[in-house]
Amino acid sequence: MTKRPSPEEDTSRQDAGWAFRPRTPVGAQPGRESRPETPAATTVPIEQVAPASWSTLDSGTTPAPLGAPAPVPTAGTAPPPGPDTAQLRPKRWWNKRGMRIVLALAVLATAGGAALVLVQEDAVPVASRQLTQAWKVPAPASDDELVGSWRTDTLLIRASTRGGVSAYRLSDGRRMWQTTPPAKGSVPCAMSPAPAAQGIGTVGFGQDGNSCTSLAGIDTATGKIKWSVPLIGTKHPTAVAAQTYVQGNVATVVSENFLGGLDVRTGRRVWGFKARGSYCNAYDWGGEGTVLVDDYCVDQKKKFTFTAYDGTTGKVLWSEAQRTHTEVTHVLSGSPLIAAVHTPVEDSVRVFASSGHSHKLAVGNTEVAPGNDSAADHSARLVGNVLVTPAQSSTGSEVDGYDVTTGAKLWSCPSAALATDADGTDRVYVVTTSGTPQLLRLDPHTGHATPIARLPVGSGHSGFTTGTVYVTRDGGVLELDAQGKAGGVRYYR
Repeated sequence: MTKRPSPEEDTSRQDAGWAFRPRTPVGAQPGRESRPETPAATTVPIEQVAPASWSTLDSGTTPAPLGAPAPVPTAGTAPPPGPDTAQLRPKRWWNKRGMRIVLALAVLATAGGAALVLVQEDAVPVASRQLTQAWKVPAPASDDELVGSWRTDTLLIRASTRGGVSAYRLSDGRRMWQTTPPAKGSVPCAMSPAPAAQGIGTVGFGQDGNSCTSLAGIDTATGKIKWSVPLIGTKHPTAVAAQTYVQGNVATVVSENFLGGLDVRTGRRVWGFKARGSYCNAYDWGGEGTVLVDDYCVDQKKKFTFTAYDGTTGKVLWSEAQRTHTEVTHVLSGSPLIAAVHTPVEDSVRVFASSGHSHKLAVGNTEVAPGNDSAADHSARLVGNVLVTPAQSSTGSEVDGYDVTTGAKLWSCPSAALATDADGTDRVYVVTTSGTPQLLRLDPHTGHATPIARLPVGSGHSGFTTGTVYVTRDGGVLELDAQGKAGGVRYYR
């Protein structure tokens, strides 16, 4: 068991309140009809800190959280324009863990008329090698939800809403450590897709899996919390969902309360975010290396903008004026930036150039996603110029390959979940989700499937469907179910 951070370790004592600025609301007109179950968002000012000089952080004020309302004009200050008051969009609601956000996409012709290779399930031979279950870890409760996971050379580190953050030895499944949360009763609500090279990853904690009150840096070797910072404050006490990513030595936090970068080694601020006007609302999304912001500023000539920021430095990568809001459904890659976006005109999946110009992927009526039907999974990745991504079509789950240069869909492997290779190589593995359960290796350019090993079924488990799959260096397979009712962790070798 690890201890709670000491006062010396708790960086929130040193930088308390730096992410928050009290605001008073101004009137606003709706920009898009909100979902009935979701309250409308407030007007959102955001503030950026120049990374090189912390003297510019305050500039007479303290930094602002995303989600805080804009200021009321003081005496002698011109009020915001009445007809063009900052437009509101529905309050952010990220998908619950293990559940998809359905994105209806217009059918697009395959770019260039290229033939699509469909990997026929019954055409793939059955592997001769048979794996057996080496160990398993049951889910702590049927309502447990996977938040994320890391894998080191010797450990599997799993975070979930009912199981906390725990590490298991790959050789035998023995639990090696469990992190004591920064506040009693708090549970994981966000986890970086991977730890930094120094062996420190970031985990958000809150009262449930969809509201984060703090962010902590966790040592993957010991489970010890190295630092923690608050994601709420006295004037902004409402916890909201968050995302966190690690790029180099910087961890980004993306939420309605907070947008900025922290030193992953110490938790100290690296950059913060600033609105381009005094009367703005803004919405943010993240990926590894990139942060996207859609905003509307009533007091600026360019009312709507869609902007990409460098996750390490907070500097603008590109910015484009828009006629209306752009909403990001998924970020599939940070470099090059590939994202599923929604506008009132269309839904599309786009590859963005360094200039901000973009072209579409020919996804047709398929919904591509960063992971295997779960926000906890991050298996989508680039292999050369091919985006390999989990997807959902009318026939069920599949894994697809897209040429990011031409936008063409190259191949599709139905009834499969995408695995993550332990060595981070270009090898592409999938686990079949129907028929004979087995591990397949796919050619990233053609989708040609080669059977590697059969997986066992039985003992109340009918096969993997949603969550995270790892292929270990010795050819073993780790399966982490997204929902506790489906199981916990199984290791086959």
